[in-house]
Amino acid sequence: MLRVGITGGIGSGKTAVTDWLAQKGITIVDADVVARLVVAPGMPALTEIAHTFGAEYLLPDGQLDRAALRQLVFADESKRKVLEAITHPKIREELATQLRNANSPYVVLSSPLLLEGNQSEMVDITVVVDVPESLQIERTMARDQNDEALVTKIMAAQCDRETRLSRADIVIDNSESLDTLHHRTDALHQTLLARAHH
Repeated sequence: MLRVGITGGIGSGKTAVTDWLAQKGITIVDADVVARLVVAPGMPALTEIAHTFGAEYLLPDGQLDRAALRQLVFADESKRKVLEAITHPKIREELATQLRNANSPYVVLSSPLLLEGNQSEMVDITVVVDVPESLQIERTMARDQNDEALVTKIMAAQCDRETRLSRADIVIDNSESLDTLHHRTDALHQTLLARAHH
């Protein structure tokens, strides 16, 4: 089966693209959803995180305090690497399982970090949803109620726009309206159906 990676920096609109494709019956394997799944209460990664970083990173109900942990790891590169060493292998394993079990004409791996690690090896085609960095900051601040400093730190942890664009097989420009994005996504869908067919 044709495996398509869809990525983009924070606030680029890749979720709008994958939501549209999901409505067309395409299986979306979402790395963000899987990342939450592997740190759910009762999962080995959560136990390891609490053991490594301390129980104060758990909420009273046993869930991971994602906001507190995000503040910690984006302020300290070495702690981010420790967290990634715990979670990334488990995330990759679950992604591989979901990709194998997909049953649509093609399958999408949606991941903000598709190009940062080795997830790009799991796909045949890489699609980048692209917007200027100023628009990324503006949209993310509005959506997540985060301040500009945190958004900029998150962006710095992702690969830069030039690198993303240089590694894309297909680029979707999302600097205009949602309608325009849907038209471009429809064109992408037709292209991918044709490729999957061959």
